[in-house]
Formats: sequence, structure tokens, C-alpha cells
Amino acid sequence: MMLKVTDLEVSYGAIKALRGISFEVNQGEIITLIGSNGAGKTTTLHSISNIIKKAGGSVVFEDEDISSLSPDAIVRRGLIQVPEGRRIFANLSVRDNLEMGAFTRKDKAGIKDDLEMVYEMFPRLKERIRQVAGTLSGGEQQMLAMGRALMSKPRLLLLDEPSMGLAPILVDEIFSIIQRINKAGTTVLLVEQNAYKALSIADRAYILETGLVTKSGDAGDLAKDNAVKAAYLGG
Repeated sequence: MMLKVTDLEVSYGAIKALRGISFEVNQGEIITLIGSNGAGKTTTLHSISNIIKKAGGSVVFEDEDISSLSPDAIVRRGLIQVPEGRRIFANLSVRDNLEMGAFTRKDKAGIKDDLEMVYEMFPRLKERIRQVAGTLSGGEQQMLAMGRALMSKPRLLLLDEPSMGLAPILVDEIFSIIQRINKAGTTVLLVEQNAYKALSIADRAYILETGLVTKSGDAGDLAKDNAVKAAYLGG
């Protein structure tokens, strides 16, 4: 098992954002967490990366308890997050953004090879290599954020709402790229409000409601579940 989250609790003041969430991710899978706004999806990713403090529970990554490690130590272990809203370095060029993704690495030849791999996966970035990142379209910025994460050589990639604010045609493109990244050997934990798209590419899914996992199972089965369809798939 690659990632095991057990009884995760997070509070914002008096409000319990996560109330004892448990789930697991096996190597090679695409796992999705779905739920409405405020269900605790982003909070879950942030607490795995230790960007926010946990009130309780544990996170074990590749047999190591990483619950109290610093975020940069977690990155060095190969657990990389692409945050909601892209969060690229707007004033840097596309190339500089990608190179920032490799800041924990020392293998120059490997970095060069991975840059080429990212350009092959995202040809639009190669065309805009010297362009200032803040002037890219929303879809291109999402591609850049994902490409930057790949430069860190992730073993597990955490994706937070990658389709947010994108036109439908770009959503399809981003999701097919997520599948390519997974097929190339990276395990993926995907948080997504577009439940239909998420379930279409995931192996398994967990449904979050107000800080609790209320349902889990094979993604294909959940996509056919009447209660899930009514709540998240428009009937």
C-alpha cells in the first residue's frame, strides 16, 4: 500500500472540517475523492502534505509515518501536490516554472530528460517556453502546474480540482493527460468536483460529506449508484 490515511481530523477553530477520515491508495491506482463544496476534499490533501495541522489521525506513505514531517520533507519523498487554482509563478517564464519544480533534485541529466518528457506531454508549453506564465490561458496554466509537479519526479501526485474554471474541451484534455501520467507510472490521488469525469478515469473513489467518508468503492460501480447519481451526477 502506497498511502494509508487513518482517522484524520482537522479543525478550524470550533469547526471540525475532517471528522475521522480513513482511506488508502495502492501503487499504480487513480483514486478520486469527490464531494460538494465544503466537504473537506482540499483540507484532506492539505493535511496529507502537512500544509495544515492535524487535530488527530495518521498519514503513512510507503511504510513511513509522515504525519509530522515538514511539507518540504514530504516533497522530497515523492509526494507532490498540484494546488487548486494552479498557483504558478506568474512573473517567471514557462521554462523557469518547470525548473522550479526540480528544485529538490541534483541530477542535471535527469532534469533535462524530464523537461523533454514534459514538453512532449504538453506541446503547448514547449511553444511558449519563454512566455511569462501569468499571460498563459487558464488551461495552459493548469498544464504548467502539472508539468512543474512532474519535474519533481512524483511517486504520488495529489491533484486538487484540476478542471476548475476550464472549458469542457480542455477538461477532456487535462483528464486524458492525467491518465497518461498514471500509465507512465505515477500513482494519482485526485480531488475533483466534476464527479462524472473523475469517476470515468478513477479505479476507486471515496465520497466525502461534511468531513466524513460516506461511501467508497469501485469508481464504475459508484457512477451507477442511484444515490451518487442523484447527488453528484445530475440524476
